[in-house]
Amino acid sequence: MKNRNQKWYDKQREIYAGIRANTPLIVRADGRNFKRVLRKCEFQKPYDERFARGIVSATELFFEKSGFDPLFAYIFSDEISLYFTFVPFMGRVEKLDSIIASFLASALTIVLDFKDAIAFDARVIPVCGTEEVIAYFAQRQAEAWRNHINAYGYYGLIESGLSAREAEKRLTGMKAEEVHELLFRMGINLNDTPAWQKRGVMIVRQAYEKKGRDQTGRDVTAIRYRTVQLWDLPLFNTESGANLLKRYLDD
Repeated sequence: MKNRNQKWYDKQREIYAGIRANTPLIVRADGRNFKRVLRKCEFQKPYDERFARGIVSATELFFEKSGFDPLFAYIFSDEISLYFTFVPFMGRVEKLDSIIASFLASALTIVLDFKDAIAFDARVIPVCGTEEVIAYFAQRQAEAWRNHINAYGYYGLIESGLSAREAEKRLTGMKAEEVHELLFRMGINLNDTPAWQKRGVMIVRQAYEKKGRDQTGRDVTAIRYRTVQLWDLPLFNTESGANLLKRYLDD
């Protein structure tokens, strides 16, 4: 059994344990090497709705069971961005990153019944002010769109007979409109693909009124919150998209 001096010495060696982040902040989790697991589970390419609903459900479990209190989350592909105005552990970055990543990995394993181990990595992103938050999510949504174009382009070229390496080489340096045109000639119109593939999905906490009775028997109304999935998002760099984010920033 360690004595007090040994415990103190061990604690001093945890050189990053004291790094703390102030709120508001975003924690972004990314799936690590998911390709092998997804291929083994025979998910459809370039997008699979079962996987999308699985990762959204795993994030919803985080809202309901993790003990954390995010205001909302934005999800595309295997990336999850969680927005917080309060975090536990006095904002210790090591705690936030490790617990959030591990919870999401175990939740997704449960939801999709994976037989192989999966992992997320996570990083803390400080933000300051409404405009900075909106800019962050607009940038991630733009990345979702780029991912959407490249994924359809890559798998479209493979279906046309190219090898994986040839498809990657063909796409290298191509502009988005060029990939768009290439796919259109192949009979794929990206404008017709589902909104969640192009713009991602949000999970939000929505307030609602619940009627009941207090201890004296009087009718009372309490404010409660429930998680809601939004699968048809506007563009965050438009007025309607920015207003949607603002609605949940300080709920």
